Amino acid sequence: MRVKKLILIITSFALLLLTTYVVIFYYQNLRGAWVAWQKAESTEEPNIETTNNISTSTNGTQTASTTKNLTPKNNTGIPLTLPPGSEINILANVPGARVLAIDSLGNIWVSQTKQGQITLVEMKDGKAINQTAVFKGLRNPHGLAFDPEDPFTLYFAEEHQISKIRIYSEDEEQKIIDLPKGGGHFTRTIGFGPDKRLYVSIGSTCNVCLEEDARRAAIYSMNKDGSDFKQYARGLRNSVFFTWQNGKMWATEMGRDLLGDELPPDEINIVENEKNYGWPICYGQNIHDTNFDKNTYIRNPCMEPFETPSLYDLPAHSAPLGLAFIPNSGWPKNMSGDLLVAFHGSWNRTSPTGYKIVKLKIDYSGNSPKVTKMEDFISGWLGSGNKTYGRPVDILALPNGTMYISDDKAGRIYSVKFQ
Repeated sequence: MRVKKLILIITSFALLLLTTYVVIFYYQNLRGAWVAWQKAESTEEPNIETTNNISTSTNGTQTASTTKNLTPKNNTGIPLTLPPGSEINILANVPGARVLAIDSLGNIWVSQTKQGQITLVEMKDGKAINQTAVFKGLRNPHGLAFDPEDPFTLYFAEEHQISKIRIYSEDEEQKIIDLPKGGGHFTRTIGFGPDKRLYVSIGSTCNVCLEEDARRAAIYSMNKDGSDFKQYARGLRNSVFFTWQNGKMWATEMGRDLLGDELPPDEINIVENEKNYGWPICYGQNIHDTNFDKNTYIRNPCMEPFETPSLYDLPAHSAPLGLAFIPNSGWPKNMSGDLLVAFHGSWNRTSPTGYKIVKLKIDYSGNSPKVTKMEDFISGWLGSGNKTYGRPVDILALPNGTMYISDDKAGRIYSVKFQ
């Protein structure tokens, strides 16, 4: 009896400790998760901006500087705050919309990662007239990129491979390279650089760890046929999106979790060949992550040139995704060259943050660009009472003053125009 009683006491004490740990862990790290995971708030369904009634199939120069009326127009039914002189509409309903790419005919292709498909949104006069799920049964499709020398060849990245296919044809897809599959970060983003090589970002398998596969937490480049696959940069935990400006690669970077509400910062990086951007032992402006790395060093392991600091630190857990530079034409002149960044929004912060698009003012006058200011550009997907109406993902900014935004939570593509 005494042994049974002792076992019961020990078991009860262990359960109490476990329950206490779970409660503390949840309070410190997960009590804001419901904001990200809850279903998008319903609103009065606005009219989708179309020339005709949009049909869905499962088979296969405007100058804003002359704007007179600066009162923004919001036709989405969501309480969004917009920049002066702009108008936002819902272009199309596309569940789980992620990466956007425009072909040479002006039509929009969108990856739907959770749905395992890529959808074509046909456009006419700036409005959607039809949408078709063209490629289905895919494995977490994400990145999309058109061949700069052959605009009818679409490259698309699944979790485990990159393939290419001729659009508007009966051609079969052609795999060009295998990629490491699985892991904590399974999206693969691709894009062609100024050197006409194809780049792919591959996230880490974990929150924070030492990777066994050098292809993880890195950006690689290759020839268009998949040959000469080589590392471009490393130490990038999850640079989901990247773009180019003046020959330089700019990328967003999501920092690790479980360091509290304010650490570590998310990042904007200018990614250069053969550079190490710090993860898993460094973050932000070369800050040593002693929570993870317990080793003793004779020098600071996060010093340059061994590790490259971020260009600009963003609020922790903002979850920056798509980014786009504002063109020199079609937009207000005072925005030219500024950087737009989509904050997907936090899931593990006590007070939710993000759920908006911000604009970064860039100073190009020195030897290297500098971010001088960050301000909200479009906000309101996170409403009062922590209601969430959507989570912006990708951004396309066109020279005619038009902007497209994907939203994987509300399942929409928005169009923004300057009057």
